[in-house]
Amino acid sequence: MSRICEVTNKKPFMKGRTYTTRGIAKKKKGIGLNITGKTKRRFLLNISKKRFWFDEENRFITLKVSTAGMKTITTKGLSVVVRQMRKEGKKV
Repeated sequence: MSRICEVTNKKPFMKGRTYTTRGIAKKKKGIGLNITGKTKRRFLLNISKKRFWFDEENRFITLKVSTAGMKTITTKGLSVVVRQMRKEGKKV
């Protein structure tokens, strides 16, 4: 499942690292923490499959939407968002 919001076209773009540490912190009267390993990670979007009732066509529409996409649907309205998606060439 690709992590792309169908409404806002957002993707995971931020990258980072997780650090593995060893030792006791100086606050706790230790010598200090040493980084023993670094692994790459990605910050993923909060995407979920959601069913919306589409009144104009009298049916349900299933979309992969981020939380920001859900917010735009509630503010603009589902019919406006679907019209815009179809204008961009997406199948809904």
